[in-house]
Amino acid sequence: MFKKCVILEPVGMNENARLRVNDLAETVIEYPDSPGDEDEIIRRIGDADCLLVSWKTNIGASVLKACRQLRYIGMCCSLYSEASANVDIAAARELGITVTGIRDYGDEGVVEYVLYELIGFLNGYRQPSFRPIPLELTDLKVGILGMGTTGQIIARGLMHFGSKIQYYSRTRKPEQEAQGMVYQPLDSLLEHNDVICECLNKNAIVMGWEQFQRLGDHKIVFNTSIGPGHDPEALKQWLALPDTHFFCDSERALGDLTLLDHPRVRCLRTSAGNSVQCIERLGQKVLANMENFLQAQSDEHSVQ
Repeated sequence: MFKKCVILEPVGMNENARLRVNDLAETVIEYPDSPGDEDEIIRRIGDADCLLVSWKTNIGASVLKACRQLRYIGMCCSLYSEASANVDIAAARELGITVTGIRDYGDEGVVEYVLYELIGFLNGYRQPSFRPIPLELTDLKVGILGMGTTGQIIARGLMHFGSKIQYYSRTRKPEQEAQGMVYQPLDSLLEHNDVICECLNKNAIVMGWEQFQRLGDHKIVFNTSIGPGHDPEALKQWLALPDTHFFCDSERALGDLTLLDHPRVRCLRTSAGNSVQCIERLGQKVLANMENFLQAQSDEHSVQ
């Protein structure tokens, strides 16, 4: 059992999950807002041995060194790589602090968001349609940038409606190709598809001005990533071309807040992965990570 768990800020868990944290720690302190600066982060953590944090706050090496009782940090957000994490995992490792994160808790909401926006735009349900005559998803040419979990579920959702899926990723995905998805080099993917979906890890920038030039106009770009998968200035230049359209759910995915009111940018200003089911999955995964850590610690002490 943890001695003291600090929930540094709102972390997206529902009430049941937050109550279950009390079964895993002698003392639980939960804060209703995010800390304003590093001093506030350190003050809130204090002598806690367990910390729960969202994606909003960076936990750097100086914080970790100041909070000497910490032995576990639970990231209540996606952890794809150390480089993209908002916790300095390398520094934590040197200090003997275990850091865990979660994945695949909001992807279902993301594919629903893409289908909702794309169907509405192609058919002109809320605004002038993409083409003079409404289009179905049938035979729509869609390129997926990044074939992780989100990319795969979006691709499968679109294929269900008859869309033609090509993808680009750092590694080939034979299991996805067996389902009918076609790998393409990046330049070819951009040139030969009408819709591009950025499904990239946080801080992975793939689309610069050269790539947007390859893409050209009369195209649609979605970003479903946590942050921009593109150079925001290059996106701005691309949107100066006629008949270019950009969709994202949150401001973080846009990368340049000056584009929020652009006539061909549609940003929902909220997270697509924020459903009741998403929140439930998030809490379950965070709690499972905490329980696994405590069990491992118990097993280690038993061996000793």
